[in-house]
Amino acid sequence: MAKIKRKKNEYVSGKLDITFLSFVLILLTVGLVMLFSASYAYSYEYYGNSYKFITRQSMFAVLGVAAMLIISKIDYHFWRKFAWIVYGISIAMLAVVKALPPMIKGMDVKRWIVIGPINFQPSEVAKFAVILLFSSLIAANYKQMKNIKFIALLVLLLVAPCGLVIIEPHLSATVLIFAIGVVLLIVGGLQKRYIFGGIALGGVLGVGAIATGVIGYGSDRVKYWLDPWADAKGLGFQTIQSLLAIGSGGILGRGIGQSRQKYLWVPEPHNDFIFAIVCEELGLIGALVIILLFCLLVWRGFSIAMRAKDKFGSLLAIGLTFQVGLQAMLNIWVVTNTIPNTGISLPFFSYGGTSLLILLAEMGIVLSVSRGANIEKT
Repeated sequence: MAKIKRKKNEYVSGKLDITFLSFVLILLTVGLVMLFSASYAYSYEYYGNSYKFITRQSMFAVLGVAAMLIISKIDYHFWRKFAWIVYGISIAMLAVVKALPPMIKGMDVKRWIVIGPINFQPSEVAKFAVILLFSSLIAANYKQMKNIKFIALLVLLLVAPCGLVIIEPHLSATVLIFAIGVVLLIVGGLQKRYIFGGIALGGVLGVGAIATGVIGYGSDRVKYWLDPWADAKGLGFQTIQSLLAIGSGGILGRGIGQSRQKYLWVPEPHNDFIFAIVCEELGLIGALVIILLFCLLVWRGFSIAMRAKDKFGSLLAIGLTFQVGLQAMLNIWVVTNTIPNTGISLPFFSYGGTSLLILLAEMGIVLSVSRGANIEKT
């Protein structure tokens, strides 16, 4: 394998992947436009300022793009030394958040840590922690992927954050973290019998969580997923309004800014259900274009992974790209009522400054992998 030239200051000088960067910036730009369109009525009604959400999100977008470009210049191997530290911090934050009061009054949901004007979900850090640690461990011990003891260690490292996230409760984040870990194990060379065992373990844990009441709220969500009109003014309201918005958009959409459902019909249209407003304003064609952009982003991210100079870079790019693709898919499935409402955001679109900043920083790492792949061989 050809050696990679690395500067002593941990910076990498290869050309970044312009195609991947372009997809990120296009999705970010479209996401900001749609966020403003979806949020201004809600923002004005509840905060007296139509620009509250878009102003804050734009600020984090600028910071995120700057962070992405800076991180893209840092050799991705630099982050490897922090793998255990980031994982430990994520576990600590997930443990602490359960002891904090719920952010939303009247709901026993504890997902956020609030520090002054900034609030974030530790599960966002946990996603990156699992990707970074698994990429590091598997790359360093890929010959041990047939060793049951090593596999057991990786499973325990995956189950720990999943267990802490599911008791928040946050089922969608649990599924996302678990899926990321499983994909990295498979790509890393996990044998088929362990794959089937892992799927069985995930099923048992899921059924056990429901049976013991850990995610007892899930039974109601399944019920109103199958028939949201059974409680049209309660638990089925958001799904019904989402479907009405999607149907209202038709093939070509009502036009940007012309949504009717965002006027306090779809609850918090700037968050998890922003794709419903996208469908209403841009129509089926616009929605398909956005889905295509996510698919192209994933394709390009995987292409970068295949060209990476080492296993660590390849696994890192696969994990970070897969996270975006799976999260987008789950969100779209929820909004279209393909799966029960699990409360998951749409990358680059949903409101959330810190999550956007983290996401763009992660895209910077993928770009760093692409720079490493483009360094001339010696």
